[in-house]
Amino acid sequence: MKADHDKTIRERLTEEDRVVERVDEQGNRWKKVYVGGGEHFRNWLEQFKELGEVQVEEIDSKGFRCFEEAGEPLYRVWLKMDGRRLDDH
Repeated sequence: MKADHDKTIRERLTEEDRVVERVDEQGNRWKKVYVGGGEHFRNWLEQFKELGEVQVEEIDSKGFRCFEEAGEPLYRVWLKMDGRRLDDH
């Protein structure tokens, strides 16, 4: 298996696509609604806050050349699921 720093952007995107939901220590379900950074991140984050409780997680930008070269952080935005489907919002 390749080391993380040797992974291609396609491999990193495939891995990231597999991360869709998580459950926290209190049993709350969270759905990943965004991955990115920069000004787009800030705009999307404000919109997601209108839908409900959100959490932001900084993730490793290795393999995402534009973020690596700019030294810019990469984030996941999680939206807390409250029994409703995300599509219902």
